Amino acid sequence: MASLELQNLQKQYRPDVIPVKDISLTVDDGEFLTLLGPSGCGKSTLLRLIAGLETPTKGRVIISGKNINRVPPGDRNMAMVFQSYALYPHMTAAENISTSLRLRKLPQEEINRRVTDAANQLELNSILDRKPGQMSGGQRQRVALARALVRDPDVFLLDEPLSNLDALLREQVRAQMKQLFKEQNKPVVYVTHDQTEAMTLSTKVAVLSRGSIQQLDRPSRIYSHPANEFVASFVGSPQMNLLTVKCESNTAFLGNYKLPLPHLAINPPQMLLGIRPEDIYLATPEDSNSIAGKVFLVEQLGKEKLISVRVEPDITLRVLLPSDRQWDEDRIHLTLPSQKIHWFDLETGDRCNRD
Repeated sequence: MASLELQNLQKQYRPDVIPVKDISLTVDDGEFLTLLGPSGCGKSTLLRLIAGLETPTKGRVIISGKNINRVPPGDRNMAMVFQSYALYPHMTAAENISTSLRLRKLPQEEINRRVTDAANQLELNSILDRKPGQMSGGQRQRVALARALVRDPDVFLLDEPLSNLDALLREQVRAQMKQLFKEQNKPVVYVTHDQTEAMTLSTKVAVLSRGSIQQLDRPSRIYSHPANEFVASFVGSPQMNLLTVKCESNTAFLGNYKLPLPHLAINPPQMLLGIRPEDIYLATPEDSNSIAGKVFLVEQLGKEKLISVRVEPDITLRVLLPSDRQWDEDRIHLTLPSQKIHWFDLETGDRCNRD
């Protein structure tokens, strides 16, 4: 059994350059943690701190209760998969996979067994004698994964391993990875800026911004209950509608559209309203309260279409509807279900409704 724990981890290069700020979290056996965030948020630096490729300014990296801050990267028993594959071009797939095992001077019989097992898991048997230049991008990435698997590490670290693949290959390798790491039952830390990867692969996600964790939770919870405005705007595609609304007497006003406010300790004059495009629907005759607008853009997405609706000169809503749904060309009427609305403090950006 192994676990990875970060205690108040910080990395500072200069007084004004702190890519990782006081991060604490735990990843247990069988957990798949994704570090999700935009470029420059500190996720790759955090991964390098775990791997020992960077030295923390403060805090500790702990594996199974042992502080490994001073343990060299090669002695941490971690396997890392890189975005660039990092394969030796003059070696065959089998030789690349077995590199770490040969360095550890394991018996050849054991090396052969581990390489064969990994090749079977990742469907690489037919290309074991090929060199990287003779492989596709998906094959090279699976060889890099196999090289990590054969080490039997305490922790797996993956730094945007699918970003160089096209959409179809990314989907195929992602599905293989999900099953693969489920069977390994080891702590996994995965870095990406891709929400789909984070949502489909992870047991929990840490959303990062400017070196700090904005929310650490299950993928479904991050999607349904974003902790603040940043998480709400970053997670979800199409992006959540975020609108500033005036508030008075426990009611918010979006143009002439009235919305009940959640129970709050204070009643601010303005709040930030968030609602996902897929949670808005066309009003029916039975809806007593609806908002009207004019469709000015339609984006076809296959089985759905994303429409942009101008409800006021300075207010636009994006709405996701089934592709066969029709509306009046001159005017469209929409309903915003109150149970699907997210409320955020306009000044701090923090979530206000707790349900």
